[in-house]
Amino acid sequence: MNPINSTYWSKLIVATISVVALSPIPSALAESRLSSQVESKLSNTPQTQLFAQQIDGEAIKIPVISNFSPEKTSGFTLSIWQPGGTISAVTARISIKSKYGNKYRQERFLGDYKYQIKQKAKFVKGFKLGDRIVVRLYDTTNRLIGYTEFACLPDNTAVNLILSANPTESQVVRTFYGVDVNEDSIIDNNTTNYDYFTQLNNQKVTFLKSSENINITQYQAAGFSQVATTGAYPITFSEGDFALVGKSVNVSNSNLAKALTANPGSLVKSTQISQNSSFELGKLLSEYRTIGVAKDIQVSFSDISKNYWAREYISELAAMEVIGGFPDGSFRPNAPVTRAELAALLQKVFIKSKVREAINFKDVPRKYWAYDAIRETYEMGFFTTLGSKNFNPTQKLNRLDVLITLAKGLNYKFTGSATKILSVYNDAASIRSEHRDFIAALTENGVIANYPNIKLLNTKKVATRADVCALLYRAMVSAGEVPDFPSKYTVQPIK
Repeated sequence: MNPINSTYWSKLIVATISVVALSPIPSALAESRLSSQVESKLSNTPQTQLFAQQIDGEAIKIPVISNFSPEKTSGFTLSIWQPGGTISAVTARISIKSKYGNKYRQERFLGDYKYQIKQKAKFVKGFKLGDRIVVRLYDTTNRLIGYTEFACLPDNTAVNLILSANPTESQVVRTFYGVDVNEDSIIDNNTTNYDYFTQLNNQKVTFLKSSENINITQYQAAGFSQVATTGAYPITFSEGDFALVGKSVNVSNSNLAKALTANPGSLVKSTQISQNSSFELGKLLSEYRTIGVAKDIQVSFSDISKNYWAREYISELAAMEVIGGFPDGSFRPNAPVTRAELAALLQKVFIKSKVREAINFKDVPRKYWAYDAIRETYEMGFFTTLGSKNFNPTQKLNRLDVLITLAKGLNYKFTGSATKILSVYNDAASIRSEHRDFIAALTENGVIANYPNIKLLNTKKVATRADVCALLYRAMVSAGEVPDFPSKYTVQPIK
């Protein structure tokens, strides 16, 4: 029986650390492209290096995480215009399909926002390259008048949604956006622009290939490029499993979150946009989590109180379908974690290149429930076996085991003095010399959370489900893959 599904770690779905890259296109009028090449952020960031390291006597090539700053993750500014009409206000319902690997997580509700025409608002801290943002537009009577999607760019993205002169009859939206490095809400000069139309009809939206059948004069606005005949889409919109160009898709389905199917203002209060409105992704995900996730996803548990120290980490991983609870509605945060269970989580959370050959462990037969996870995570550089042909899959882990597994597998590095970094811990003297650099690297990269005493590593303490959730989520934060959730138990490195 697979304990991942039936006991400790149920509903494991892939939640990866990965990004897509931009393909340079010289002309803004050419079809704009987001590269469909899927690469792990662990091996595709300016902060990442590659070097050879010995693990279990084997030379392996591993990506290095070195001081990635989550504060530098991108966001977008959303403006709404109507050059040729007299509509005064709209409600923008905003949601996100987070990019992971070559797929997207299920759509998450980020709120309803009341816009006056020509207003803008910023959405910041935690969005990443390739994330798809969905915008449903409603008039003052809550009638759906437009739908579009756009992809987040590597820097801040300036997004302009331009309505027709009469959106109640012509439900066509022009989506015009591009990179906005200085965050002045204006697309930077000499950069690639994305420019296309979406047409709504009977709860279906079509991403139009061209503007040939559109009265484009009503979509021309000062400062915007002239409308091109052919739509300029990101490549992920025109190619691959999630292509949209030329297709008609339903704007609603039975699996959507409650907040995405209810009328604006009925479940949650709509937010009025003001002159300097700015919204953080982490706060939005947390605020709307119970009504903002897809149907049948459990994010609250009977034994996780509102003030539980790891609640945000547990609930967010549950919302992403990385982990789940038990049939009785509990999560059992204090239950221990085995090596096999950790392997299953690592397989589902991280995407990394293989850095060494797999081992046919004597105690992990092919029919063992975690056989694939153990084999794949070992190939990625996780776990130390010290030359043994046994994996010990049922061995319960302590906190040090989990910390060292993460530090070695993800190859975190640090700058400066390990002694100075480790001075934040009252039990630093108990850290063995061969582990000090690993713990220092995890500390400097903001991965470690200690409960109940932030100054105690408690390396010999049994690693619980709550501990592992916190450490895995914080590792994803350190790579810029998920928004941070402030916690008084997160260790802050000494500057």
